[in-house]
Amino acid sequence: MADVVERTPAERHIYPRTVRFGDIDSQGHVNNVRFLDYLEDARFGMFHIDPYNAGDEPFKGLVVTRHEIDYRRPLGFRAHPVRVETWVTEIRSVRFTLRYEIRDDEGVYVTAMSVLAAYDVDRAAPRRLTETELAYLKRYAE
Repeated sequence: MADVVERTPAERHIYPRTVRFGDIDSQGHVNNVRFLDYLEDARFGMFHIDPYNAGDEPFKGLVVTRHEIDYRRPLGFRAHPVRVETWVTEIRSVRFTLRYEIRDDEGVYVTAMSVLAAYDVDRAAPRRLTETELAYLKRYAE
């Protein structure tokens, strides 16, 4: 009988996101398109703000090549932020996959997935992820 290997879950990047009045649609909940803004804000925090605050070089030249989003339950206007929890599920030489949950302690409002590719803006072409970028991504890898 094979040994059971226990694996610790990936570290999740946690981004608190305030529900803004402008996010709310005529039905009284966050509009489905606005949730993509929540994901963008969390990615900006994860790849730009946090490295900068730690004295590291922020990621440069990332492009989103794909999004998938599942709406689990409505999110209405509220005083307290929700958490956008982000982790990495796949890392390749040029691209990687993120998974997200937009949630609070009561449950999950949205699950989502994005594929991002490293991009050289000057050459207008894909590039390989650097060793520093790979090491950073591995902190959040499943």
